[in-house]
Amino acid sequence: MFLPVKDENPPRITPFVTWILLLVNIIIFFWIYSQGEAFYNKTVEEYAMVPIDILEGKNLHTMFTSMFLHAHILHLFGNMLFLYVFGDNVEDAFGHGRYLLFYLLCGIAASLTHIVSITNPLDLAIPTLGASGAISGVLGAYLILYPKARVITLVFFGWIFFTAIPAIIFLGFWFILQWLFAVYDIGGGVAYWAHIGGFLAGMLMAPLLKREQPRITVEY
Repeated sequence: MFLPVKDENPPRITPFVTWILLLVNIIIFFWIYSQGEAFYNKTVEEYAMVPIDILEGKNLHTMFTSMFLHAHILHLFGNMLFLYVFGDNVEDAFGHGRYLLFYLLCGIAASLTHIVSITNPLDLAIPTLGASGAISGVLGAYLILYPKARVITLVFFGWIFFTAIPAIIFLGFWFILQWLFAVYDIGGGVAYWAHIGGFLAGMLMAPLLKREQPRITVEY
């Protein structure tokens, strides 16, 4: 097991959108859970994405609302950790407005990938929720934009230690794991194809949304 702690790649701007996304996800999670199980179940019923509904053209808004719901505290923690570590630099590269649009588009791409990956008709009725599809897009963009940036990583492998890993290795390994889990159906209950779809969407959009860097001039 491995977890990113931070990257050695400080942004040039204040990542307001990333902070707002973090805050909104955390507030929504704790507010819903503070209302009790019945309220949580009703929220999932109304705002989580159900694939069959999307295929029938119903409740299309749930492709957005489902991005801000989480099943449990570890689900929230994992998603917010990855967004915190990688989101600020992608926001820096895109600018605030394009970054927010990018985030939402990656979430939609992840949802659509999950829907087309379903082979059992019964699974079309299972609600899906979580920000991981959109955040996977952030990871895909980071891989394209900053492949050599080093990620300080907490590794659990017999013993616990910290190490710095280039982003291309860290995120490449992460993507391979998602692909293996999806292809071999490892770890039920997780929409790994959504992760893959979001990641690939992020990789494809990154070159299109990246801002031109200001030209450095020297006066003499």
